[in-house]
Amino acid sequence: MHRARLLVPALLTTGALVGGCAGASADAERPASAVEGARDTDDLPKSFTEQRLEWSPCPPPDSSQGDDTATTAPLPDGGEWECATLTAPLDYTDPEGDTIDLAMVRARSEAEGDDRIGSLLFNFGGPGGSGVVTLPAFGEDYDELRRSFDLVSFDPRGVGDSEGVRCLDDAELDEYFASDLFPETREQERAYTGRLRQFTEGCEERSGDLLPHLTTTATARDLDLMRRVLGDDKLHYFGISYGTELGGVYAHLFPRRVGRAVFDAVVDPSGTSEEGAKGQAEGFQRALENYLDHCVDQDDCPLGGDRDEAEERLSALLERLREQPLPTQDPDDRRLTEALAYGGIAQSLYSEDFWPYLTQGLADATDEEDPDGSVLLALGDAMNGRNPDGTYTTLQSSLTAINCADSDRRYDEKDVRDVLGEFEDTSAIFGPPMAWSLLTCTDWPVDGAAAHPDVSAEGSEPILLIGTTGDPATPYEGTSRMADALGGDVAVELTYEGEGHGAYNSGNSCVRDATHAYLVDGEIPDDGTTCD
Repeated sequence: MHRARLLVPALLTTGALVGGCAGASADAERPASAVEGARDTDDLPKSFTEQRLEWSPCPPPDSSQGDDTATTAPLPDGGEWECATLTAPLDYTDPEGDTIDLAMVRARSEAEGDDRIGSLLFNFGGPGGSGVVTLPAFGEDYDELRRSFDLVSFDPRGVGDSEGVRCLDDAELDEYFASDLFPETREQERAYTGRLRQFTEGCEERSGDLLPHLTTTATARDLDLMRRVLGDDKLHYFGISYGTELGGVYAHLFPRRVGRAVFDAVVDPSGTSEEGAKGQAEGFQRALENYLDHCVDQDDCPLGGDRDEAEERLSALLERLREQPLPTQDPDDRRLTEALAYGGIAQSLYSEDFWPYLTQGLADATDEEDPDGSVLLALGDAMNGRNPDGTYTTLQSSLTAINCADSDRRYDEKDVRDVLGEFEDTSAIFGPPMAWSLLTCTDWPVDGAAAHPDVSAEGSEPILLIGTTGDPATPYEGTSRMADALGGDVAVELTYEGEGHGAYNSGNSCVRDATHAYLVDGEIPDDGTTCD
């Protein structure tokens, strides 16, 4: 049975942007991200390439990874998830220097001989999601693939138990995520940019030595080291959301080493950060409209019986929350602010399975006699990586650090004001926070790597790209753009006409059958196949 879970947040409730930060050229005094001149993994010392992974039963997850206990739960056949640590160069341009330990998880296959293909590595996106927690959480969904593969995932460098980035303490993060999501006055603008600077300074203070080494290029090299240490000639890979960008960068670096690879919820690798932010505003607006169409057809929709009326009521609720946060049943007496409500709404648009929770949350929040923000607060907490005990995962800090290491663009306030009207026209609700999110990397202490990733992969084996027409976080249009960027005859596109972020975990049998046929049997579907 499919379990509704959020794969990866793509809308930060404090202004960070999935897909990278953007803007003018960075200050020359900042250290550059370590990506140029990195060695091929074949050239690494044997201490890396011939290391043996010590697999053992997984411990309970650390709070930096999340609170899901699936890593310690038995597999469907009664077996155990196993965990190990891979040692990689911190800087691939200096493999004799410092190292970084990367947390890994696997479910072993019992397949032998010709029935065994190898390891299938997963990245669930973010960037910043813990694969060590997420793969076991979805273990039942992927178990059919275990008849041919060991299922393997990992916490990427700077994430979770792989030296996860920390920027603020838990109390400071509570305040940070609850604060205004975007400014409306110059005074609020100063407060907003001040919070971003505080966050950036915290990242530098707590994780400064790590920040230059968190590029997607470095993580792609980690993938190749994993492939080698696991004993596979080629990388068999399943990437979701940002994981598709990571897979594309790997294919660019090592096209001849790509095995069977699936990209689901495909990132557009070709646009600027401004274009990416605007595309996400459009994607979330489209998903919101689809939800509202569903809601107003129900007898109990708390927003009325017409889509336009429903969107106006939703906007009015958010405006009220900006001035008058709602009480909740939170044990720490936190209230539902506008920013936390935004996060809860965005969280709910990742899957149709979340729509009933959004409806309940909106009904509670708009109750005239006893308004309550508890459900929307819980959804917002999930978006922000807040655990039930009040601790935080590294999700949002890691996401910001990786995005800012990848992108060489830096915006200022004038840049945002220049495009704000266009963003508002795209989405009155999601446009403003997406526009102001462009400032997230402005004061970042490390120069970013490039304007956008190079994913050209001539010579690669075919890669299956799965795009969802109602995807809010990685809009459907990005699928064909990734296909173009990969080049040649590398990409094979499959369209899922449905809702949510990621098609495989929608439970759609057409998507799953096509994915299994390709990964297990090598039968790639016709380019342009559609599932509904």
